[in-house]
Amino acid sequence: MTHPAPIRREDPHLSTALAAAERGWHVFPLRPGDKRPALHSETACPRTGDCAAGHRKWEQRATTDPDRIRAAWSARAFNIGLATGPSGLVVIDLDTLKAKDPSGTPDGVTSLQALCERAGQTVPATYRTRTASGGHHLYFTAPTGARLGNSAGRLGTHIDTRAHGGYVLAAGSTLPNGAYEVADPTDPAPLPEWLCTLLTPRQSSKGLMAAPIPARASQYASAALRAETAAVAGAGEGSRNWTLVRAARALGRFIPSGDLARHEVEQALNSAGLAAGLRENECRAAVTSALNWSIANNPGRAA
Repeated sequence: MTHPAPIRREDPHLSTALAAAERGWHVFPLRPGDKRPALHSETACPRTGDCAAGHRKWEQRATTDPDRIRAAWSARAFNIGLATGPSGLVVIDLDTLKAKDPSGTPDGVTSLQALCERAGQTVPATYRTRTASGGHHLYFTAPTGARLGNSAGRLGTHIDTRAHGGYVLAAGSTLPNGAYEVADPTDPAPLPEWLCTLLTPRQSSKGLMAAPIPARASQYASAALRAETAAVAGAGEGSRNWTLVRAARALGRFIPSGDLARHEVEQALNSAGLAAGLRENECRAAVTSALNWSIANNPGRAA
């Protein structure tokens, strides 16, 4: 007696990646249960296949080609990375509170609501996903002719953005603490002009846009914040990490004296690091460690 062959169900991660590609969104594989790309690094590049003419990074290898997507996801149930720049998207990331946040700190949703109220606008209705941690990603189509980059804290506390040079986990991806799910299936709306204005740097990304200066800062502290964040934003690939660490150590000495607030320094340096091409987790880890060192070695003035 013969038995029918078992039906092979398509990997839901593959189905999600293909559905994203049908929207024109460029995808690439992330490690299963992780946020990191499942691609070789530049130092381990075999210089074959896609990299035959030189190493190609995740943003360059992100694709909408269904054959390439099927080939990639045939190996494992990879998470889905969505390259926002090539996809023509700007994603606003509304993060949740962290354990280290002081009492009264707003989460990303609250910060965006307050930002909209100040601008006399409503929170835009658009395609939205719920992240594994309980935050939200709001997807917008990028404005024609504008090349926006990533930002950290520019719009408000616990609000980051991803555009050129950034990526997000698509709905259907899973992490140990949960899954990314569609919260609003509405098609992505155009990025509102007023938000685009706030995200457009007045100078190039290698200039001073990463350093909003606190009103109470001394002229010397203000000049230092501008100079250090400009140096970080303009650092090349081989020197970005060290430039960020050196800048954090230099600026950290202004925190115990009260010339600069720690969260203001962190936001400025994280934004500058993202502009230079570093990943968010790299920026935050480096800045936190370097500021801790600087504060410990530069006690504040006596009262």
